[in-house]
Amino acid sequence: MNRIGIVGTGYVADLYMRSLATFPQIEVVGAFDIDRSRLAEFCSYWKVPPAASMSELLGGEADSPTLILNLTNPSAHFDVSAACLDAGKHVYSEKPLALDMESAKKLCALAEQKSLMLASAPCSLLGEAAQTLWLALRQSAVGKVRLVYAELDDDFIPQAPFRKWKSESGAPWPYRDEFEVGCTLEHAGYYLTWLIAMFGSVEKVVAASATLIEDKVDSQSPGAPDFSCGTLFFKSGVVARLTCSILAPHDHSLRVIGDGGALEVERSWDNDAAVRLRRRFTLRRRLINSPVAKRIKIKGDTHPKVGRQGAAAMNFALGPAEMLAALSESRASRLSAGLALHLNEVTLALQNANGLQHMQTVCPPVEPMPWAATQSGKLN
Repeated sequence: MNRIGIVGTGYVADLYMRSLATFPQIEVVGAFDIDRSRLAEFCSYWKVPPAASMSELLGGEADSPTLILNLTNPSAHFDVSAACLDAGKHVYSEKPLALDMESAKKLCALAEQKSLMLASAPCSLLGEAAQTLWLALRQSAVGKVRLVYAELDDDFIPQAPFRKWKSESGAPWPYRDEFEVGCTLEHAGYYLTWLIAMFGSVEKVVAASATLIEDKVDSQSPGAPDFSCGTLFFKSGVVARLTCSILAPHDHSLRVIGDGGALEVERSWDNDAAVRLRRRFTLRRRLINSPVAKRIKIKGDTHPKVGRQGAAAMNFALGPAEMLAALSESRASRLSAGLALHLNEVTLALQNANGLQHMQTVCPPVEPMPWAATQSGKLN
């Protein structure tokens, strides 16, 4: 039941393997990549059986994988996910689910037709930082939430030595894909998934985006927008501003602003990032935001953590592990096709920035993790 197959053995695959090591009950039974030399390097390093073809990996033998991790280049996400679903496999795809909404809808329809699970990254929503923040909101730590500021700025990446970046097993950072797909499609989900789970579906988006550096790789590859800023209007009434860029100084902070103060997170790519509560009060004739913010934590065990790998300290296996647990428990996965589809639509709206856009999809309610449920979760 807990057998996983991997399609795509590039840079991110190593992050998944390091994370999967924290779940000893999950077995990676095979991997495939059209780049045979990369496949050989990956499988030799991680001691994973290589598959000679997709058909071999997806074969119907008793020890074939239950769940496929689609870790291919974004342009291949649709074709690979569709092939895996057609073969009767549950699919967890790297982001984005698809590069356009028509393709994303086709994948969701195929998964529903075949009664299969389909989900997409990121899965940091299931991590300790996000779940701590969410529990604090459900316990009204800052009263009624009015506004959210979310930043996903990665510094001036075009000037970084990105051609030298390599993964643990030696895969180069896929800079051409990163620039051509764009930082919004690659990164917006790290906070969008949190906000959608906590505040419900996005009703409308007003966004602007720009390509400020056109020749990041070469003059033949202008790439996608390297800056976007959107205002999200949630059906619940909350409004959020989300900024993505690979030019502005590094800032991955989140501030959730309510009637009684603000909840703050400094690092979105860290499952163990501190969640802090900053109270607001009046002193004589002045309104004061407390200069001291109190860290709040969930008491007890949460989930396996991983050390920092490059820019992230995230357990990339939380999503696949959640899907496998849902299968064994005969329940819906917290990372659903509906969440993936809504995330895809909102992210494309941010990147395409076509003025006021009304969302056509909605996300089904997302349940918190058991260790962070309102009834059992306790905050220090």
